[in-house]
Amino acid sequence: MKPPKPYFSRNLWFSLATVFFTGALAAEVVPLDGTWLVEEGVAPDTMPASFSHKVPVPGLAHEARPAFPDADQYETHEFVFTMQSHGLLRGPCEGPGRTRQKRNFFWYERTFRAPVRREHATLVVNKAQFGTSVWLNGQKIGEHAGCFTAGRFDITSAMNWSGDNRLVIRIGAHPGAMPDWAFWGSDGEKGPWTPGIYDHVEVRFADNPVIEDVQVAPRIASSEILVQTRLQNFGAARTVELAQQVSPWKGKRPARAPERRQIQLAAGEQKTITQTVPVPNAVLWSPDNPFLYLLETSTGGDTRSTRFGMREFHFDPATRLPMLNGKFYYLRGASITLHRFFGDPQSGGLPWNVAWVRKFLADIPHRMNWNAFRICIGPAPRQWLDIADEAGLLLQWEFPIWSDREATPTKQLRHELWKQDDIIEQVREFVRDNWNHPSVVIWDASNETHWDFLSKLVPAVRGLDLSGRPWENGYMRPDAPDDPYEVHPYKFVNHMFGKQPPFFQMTDLENAAQQSLPAGCWPAPAAAQAEHAALINEYDWLWLHRDGTPTHLTQKVYDHLLGLNATPQQRFALNGYLLGGLTEFWRAQRRYAGVMYLAYLDGDLPDAFTCDNFRDVAALKLEPHFEDYLREAFKPLGVCLDFWQPALAAGAKRSYRVTLVNDMPAPLRGRLTLGWQAARGGKAVSQTEQAFEVPAAGRSNCDCELAAPAGEGQYQLTAKASCDGQRWSPTLSRRQVTIGKTEPK
Repeated sequence: MKPPKPYFSRNLWFSLATVFFTGALAAEVVPLDGTWLVEEGVAPDTMPASFSHKVPVPGLAHEARPAFPDADQYETHEFVFTMQSHGLLRGPCEGPGRTRQKRNFFWYERTFRAPVRREHATLVVNKAQFGTSVWLNGQKIGEHAGCFTAGRFDITSAMNWSGDNRLVIRIGAHPGAMPDWAFWGSDGEKGPWTPGIYDHVEVRFADNPVIEDVQVAPRIASSEILVQTRLQNFGAARTVELAQQVSPWKGKRPARAPERRQIQLAAGEQKTITQTVPVPNAVLWSPDNPFLYLLETSTGGDTRSTRFGMREFHFDPATRLPMLNGKFYYLRGASITLHRFFGDPQSGGLPWNVAWVRKFLADIPHRMNWNAFRICIGPAPRQWLDIADEAGLLLQWEFPIWSDREATPTKQLRHELWKQDDIIEQVREFVRDNWNHPSVVIWDASNETHWDFLSKLVPAVRGLDLSGRPWENGYMRPDAPDDPYEVHPYKFVNHMFGKQPPFFQMTDLENAAQQSLPAGCWPAPAAAQAEHAALINEYDWLWLHRDGTPTHLTQKVYDHLLGLNATPQQRFALNGYLLGGLTEFWRAQRRYAGVMYLAYLDGDLPDAFTCDNFRDVAALKLEPHFEDYLREAFKPLGVCLDFWQPALAAGAKRSYRVTLVNDMPAPLRGRLTLGWQAARGGKAVSQTEQAFEVPAAGRSNCDCELAAPAGEGQYQLTAKASCDGQRWSPTLSRRQVTIGKTEPK
């Protein structure tokens, strides 16, 4: 077959071969994205004789045409156990998983040509699952077990430098194709497991010494970067000049002349060189100004471009506040479960569509006042991080360990099967692959997991990151003073698992003291918890399918709150109203460094326990009630009306407390209006107004007296905080209230 036409993204700026320094021979990069041939197989070493299907790379095997039946069908033991526990699935699961598929592998094939003969060639498969094995021109090159990190393969010896090169990549068709000890993720609530080469593939051609890695660590106080370059000399001993030059990413002159150093390398030697490179008058990277630089590294035989931002991020142990470039910066946003969306029938090629991803990561978050996301239960393709860097997002980047339920017939947990040394190596790769992205500000080793090994894992890999980012570690004790811990306060969960009333109601939040941690979190005394920043990165328990029907976990919630005959529109309206209120409440507590709900993106399947809030995920149209309430709840000036009574007596006079929280770096002053208006039509009935001031990173309470409307009916009580000169002003907090003749009992 002829080489497919490469797929180029405008974010793949680093995939273009460029001569960066006079006299330097540039690396040449051949992107292999595009349409590949693909075929199924059973035995691991029996390559198909012919290929009759086509598939996009990057992408997933279920996008193949003609389609393969049951391409994603696999049920882990955890999933079967979970569904059977809820009465949703029957039948035995005799091992770690089960499938209807007869295949075990997918074989991908394409050809490519080398632009010119070079001393070394490296194939990079940035992410593929489940397990990667590579053949070039009939010669087996090697294997890479990681499903969430880049596989790098030395293909030099197998290259045909003067003609076509036939490349074959074999991946597992499902997790069952991998050894029981192998790590391929863990999600006990996910049904489909989606094989595919889901990130970019490229071949890098260079001469010796080859640049293996470049890490850039900003030092903003001194306006410089610490650069660590790992070189590998595959040839004879030599002396080379290592040059580093910094330029603004978008089309300006280099910041200064290159930094140059003579490096001696023995035959076959690998060497890591650390340099300090000035960045004069550096422009800092932040969500408000995501300014990016480009570091160009050259050895004379190889070149590497590394995009970076001048930013530093940590949690202050004294205040437990998140600090970006020396200033506090609260995190507001959501968790994203992209690998669940991979199994959604609507997913298709959307995760690799640049316009779709840019709207998802840049346009909508800006409109919704979000600045942060947690990427959980599986990482995103490299392109997502490039766009996040450009959009100024702050990401919690999770390695997908989630082991909390029975995973074998002998009741072992999944992590009891894994090889710990393999986990350490994969997390090292995970850090290496992503350490230059300014958007990645928090490493995350696990989700909701108690596993003693995790207390060894984080110290084993922490030193790799020269930027010193903090680590979050599921339900394990934080490893360092500035490490945060996660909190998942699902208030409505007792509607599902509680045996009898009273069940949680929003009125329980009124006049609430500081909230204690929910059961299951890091089990430590309050004094120990107070030493570390806390991140809420999941909450609500209010999920709805995109058609407005409850998920299995939320059926009882909506039955209890709305009755058995509620319509989808009633549920959508309640979902937005309650989720907005919970967001206001958790932000008003002011003990959480970040508030991120679950989930901005999820899979919508019949057996899904969770879901997102899109009505049309292909067009990225959010459900209107959700968008209305959450856009207000996440504004930099948070407003929480501490009142949730569903009914009041006509004319009743009382005091209402309104809590204001300020995420801005300067004090905010303005006017607070509390007013009644008709729920339908919006006609104002009465209001009161007062001035307010909220210190930077602070909280203020305002008490307002106001009488309820004299007439009976449905009303809305609105607290509105207005600040002149702010694009997001005003911020609203709204409560729906029935006014009757007498005070309800």
